[in-house]
Amino acid sequence: MKKNIDPFWWGLFGAGGAISAISIPVLLFLNGLAIPLGWLEPPAYEDFFTLVKHPLTRLFLFALISLSLLHWAHRFRFTLYDGLQVKHLNELIAILCYGTAIAVTFVAGYILWRF
Repeated sequence: MKKNIDPFWWGLFGAGGAISAISIPVLLFLNGLAIPLGWLEPPAYEDFFTLVKHPLTRLFLFALISLSLLHWAHRFRFTLYDGLQVKHLNELIAILCYGTAIAVTFVAGYILWRF
């Protein structure tokens, strides 16, 4: 009997959607509106660098990046599968989508680890 791992990908899809929906609007508001329009004082480079060096910040950034990428991969896979009706390429599309998300996750992890 072949095991289906779709619930695993759907779980990552849901987690990625949740963390993206909660975190990205706040980050966009702060870095895209509040600081450029002068509503908030921009952080000094040393303060920002200290914040990014903290392990919890790195863990948050890694979770945000990796789960958002896996959310994208799942959504893109099913857009191609259902929307464009390329069902005959299901396994190739899954490998390319999730493989890209996992590869970029490793790159992000490496950069965050070395930073």
